[in-house]
Amino acid sequence: MKAFSALLVACFMAVAPAHALQLTDDRGVSVTFAHSPQRIVSLLPSLTESVCALEQCQRLVGVDRYSNYPASVRSLPAVGGGLDPNIEAIVALKPDVVILAVSSRASQRLESLGVKVVALETKNHADVRRVLKKIGALLDIPDAAGADRLWRTIDASLSAAAQSLSPAARNKRVYFEVSRGPYAAGESSFIGETLTRLGVKNIIPASLGPFPRINPEFVVRANPDLMMVGNRSMQAMADYPGWSGLKAVKEQRICVFGVDESDVVVRPGPRMAEAARIMARCIADKS
Repeated sequence: MKAFSALLVACFMAVAPAHALQLTDDRGVSVTFAHSPQRIVSLLPSLTESVCALEQCQRLVGVDRYSNYPASVRSLPAVGGGLDPNIEAIVALKPDVVILAVSSRASQRLESLGVKVVALETKNHADVRRVLKKIGALLDIPDAAGADRLWRTIDASLSAAAQSLSPAARNKRVYFEVSRGPYAAGESSFIGETLTRLGVKNIIPASLGPFPRINPEFVVRANPDLMMVGNRSMQAMADYPGWSGLKAVKEQRICVFGVDESDVVVRPGPRMAEAARIMARCIADKS
């Protein structure tokens, strides 16, 4: 009888589903899963990179058109952009969940079609750490083996990049242009926080927000020592009024990052350590 009971218990354990998982996303919406999602569509490059950095790339079944790292994701079905996704293509992939930005307009449409959505927002370093933990929870990876380990690596690399700079280099006043507009990276953004960790002064104060559109005259008045351009489109810097007289322009202290480097420096995710090294090299080279 005991042997029969033991057999029943063993059979039950073999067929019992994995433990349920509940996650509250950055909209404040609680999403429940019977088990950790195995089929994931990502509509944001930084989220794609985070899944892969947590060694779960194989769960991705579709990505947005801008997700291009690691190289393996380039062979996945591309389902449009985060702001203009192909809803039909996403549904056809039968995902267990779609991960996307809070700003994406796709959430309600997907949810109305029965697709589970987790929306996440990353504006600063604390957000990046938190989102890595959320993705780790979604993937059912213990913190010690996943998000916490990954963040410790990023944090240590940020410190190492800062220590590589001379005291003179760390005194520079920097302007970082994210895209035409001009749109800048402010002190409160993840890019701005990386610049602060590197010991330089961002001319765009936190009071203007993470990524404000600014008046070109603001940059003229601030007259930065160094300019960085993370414009992925590789467009030349706009000839804004008065900029020809800027110290950084006259002394050719401008770093225009190429497409690959721009992808690294403007994505808030696991490659922030590499982004810090790229920015530190720019600061050192132009000092």
